[in-house]
Amino acid sequence: MHKDNQVAVLGAGYWGKNLVRNFYEIGVLHSVCDSNKFALEKMKEQYRSVEITTDYQDILDNKDIKGIVISSPAESHYKFAKQALEAGKHVYVEKPLTIQLNEAEELVRMADDKNLILMVGHLLQYHPVFVKLREIVKSGELGKIYYIYSNRLNLGKIRNEENILWSFAPHDISMILSLSGEEPFSVHAEGGYYLQDKIADVTITHFDFPCGIKSHIFVSWLHPYKEQKLVVVGEKKMAVFSDTEDWENKLLVYPHSIEWDNHIPVPQKADSEKVPVEQSEPLRNECLHFLECMQTGKKPVTDGEEGLRVLKVLNRAQESLDNRSGRK
Repeated sequence: MHKDNQVAVLGAGYWGKNLVRNFYEIGVLHSVCDSNKFALEKMKEQYRSVEITTDYQDILDNKDIKGIVISSPAESHYKFAKQALEAGKHVYVEKPLTIQLNEAEELVRMADDKNLILMVGHLLQYHPVFVKLREIVKSGELGKIYYIYSNRLNLGKIRNEENILWSFAPHDISMILSLSGEEPFSVHAEGGYYLQDKIADVTITHFDFPCGIKSHIFVSWLHPYKEQKLVVVGEKKMAVFSDTEDWENKLLVYPHSIEWDNHIPVPQKADSEKVPVEQSEPLRNECLHFLECMQTGKKPVTDGEEGLRVLKVLNRAQESLDNRSGRK
């Protein structure tokens, strides 16, 4: 299936090495490019058949390479993705698509004009548990959705080039936009700046959607324990996707209900129900999806347009954060 879909990975660092592993195991990894020669040598030791280079132009010029996977720092995404599209390559770029909205819009136009795939690495859209949760929400099993909240908390990985909002929240924004099926009309964010003067360590972002759904995202890299949780509250049932739990407890549905007794709402609690989901690695699913889209021309679940929607919300949240903090 994939022998003609050779790809190169740009960036073999913290996250890039996971992409390298997956595309290698699938059997489509042609090259790895990184400015760090030591990191490249480590790749060569592990994946002997793979070509390595410090020169991005080598990848752009290679006719055997059909797709480029970009896992470089966020501020370089636009430059590298634009060069790849200009060279006629399909592009999979890690989140966020770009930093600036106008740059993202340009990339989306370019990919469309050239009939090339542009896909953004919003990993959790490919998590089988989230896929199942989305099915449950869309089926109406939970009833009308009241609100959605997400916590993405940990101690580290602390960055000095982007704040916690840009580092952690894109995944949650992507999931919430997918579940609501629309963009929020109101976005406001608050944050705490404890370790570095201009880089927020903790943020809470609130959203209001035209359909009536309210939502918030709490992200922090100054938290005593790891938590990755998405909660969807509906009029009939509630669902919880907790990615730090073991597999059988990652998705729970609570058939709680509210009954009225003399005009007083009385909660009726019920035991949680485990939702069975077939286990698979989200990143491998995402890599396979990119290859399928390259081969068939199918629109990715997280295409450039979806990446653009997430970026718009991120920018609105950042603007709100700046206005409240007085920091620019």
